[in-house]
Amino acid sequence: MERNFDEHIMERAVLVGLNADCFKLHETATEETLEELEALLETAGGECTAKVLQNRHTPDAHSFIGEGKAAEVRLLIEATGSTMAIFDNELSAGQIRALEEILGVTVLDRSALILDIFAQRAKTREGRLQVELAQYKYLLPRLSGMGTSLSRQGGGIGTRGPGETKLESDRRHIRERINRLEQELKQVRQVRSVQRERRMKNSVPVVAIVGYTNAGKSTLLNQLTGAGIPANNRLFDTLDTTSRQLTVSDNLDVILSDTVGFIAKLPHHLVDAFRATLEELEYADVLLHVIDSADPHREEHIAVVERLIRQLAKEGTPVISAYNKADLVEPTEIPIGEDVVAISARTGDNMTGLLKAIEKALDQGLHHILVCLPYSMGGMVDTLHSGAQVKSVDYTADGIEIETVVDEILYGRLKKYIIEEL
Repeated sequence: MERNFDEHIMERAVLVGLNADCFKLHETATEETLEELEALLETAGGECTAKVLQNRHTPDAHSFIGEGKAAEVRLLIEATGSTMAIFDNELSAGQIRALEEILGVTVLDRSALILDIFAQRAKTREGRLQVELAQYKYLLPRLSGMGTSLSRQGGGIGTRGPGETKLESDRRHIRERINRLEQELKQVRQVRSVQRERRMKNSVPVVAIVGYTNAGKSTLLNQLTGAGIPANNRLFDTLDTTSRQLTVSDNLDVILSDTVGFIAKLPHHLVDAFRATLEELEYADVLLHVIDSADPHREEHIAVVERLIRQLAKEGTPVISAYNKADLVEPTEIPIGEDVVAISARTGDNMTGLLKAIEKALDQGLHHILVCLPYSMGGMVDTLHSGAQVKSVDYTADGIEIETVVDEILYGRLKKYIIEEL
């Protein structure tokens, strides 16, 4: 059953999900998660020929979905000329092997499909390191008795990345490779940490764009900054973090940072492997949560993103909810709130309102003051120019009058020179 795939040949797959009473919510399959699996397959360059959802109390010990249902899936595969079966559930090596024997085609699970998309999308050195690390961590517990699905070389869904010769290495070599990759990623993190420190010294706030995959984050970044990022209607289209400078107002520039899209049932080991990319959230001053207003599963997807924000962002970070594609829904379908903005990234509608919301969020914890400094403190003028927003400077007979917006630390240092709080 071993074969090489031509990347230009579209894979045809039957999608299968098991909804078992004993499964936790993130382990089970539903009609909605199968729809998302179909979108993932299309993103990877494949075509869905049929979808099968099986309901059972517990997985079958041998065939996972039950012998009768497995025979039904095999007939579907043969009737549709499908080349693989993709399961919406996480499968062990033994389950993959047993299913391949029954179905007669390559079997992948959701994680393997997501990893293939990651492998296609990663462009930077950091992104490729993260993908390779995730692939090896996925493969390590599945090495014993692997079927054919992850041991082929060449292109095709589920086959990009570690090739056959690497998979024949023993566990020790795989673990050594994982250790090396983690060390390389550590170095990448250190470089990014230095870049962050430089930004913080220059007092440039960071606004991280987050959201469910395909919500329109890259389109928004392009609209605001002209970043020229390909914004395609595909899941996981952005894998590598892209940062651009954005002028919010006359007195405020920020770094706008795009992140990989979140997704339901994203296995925890993939989140861990991609923590270096998602690390932007931990250091962001504001999170811009882009929401697809027209998404039929909008509320569930908002909950997924909010849960990951709680895991990855520092507590208390302001969050702006940007309801994108607002032109596709009735105004009453968008909630009203202090940190809620309705926008259309595609048309550019209400970008002004979004910029005002960003400025307002960054003003939280800041003090707008007028101070009069003695001339002996002339050095403080440079400090304020580099570490605060300076609105005006006036050299008077009494001293240097400065209108400025400062943080808590500078506010404490300047308290006794304040003439007026504005």
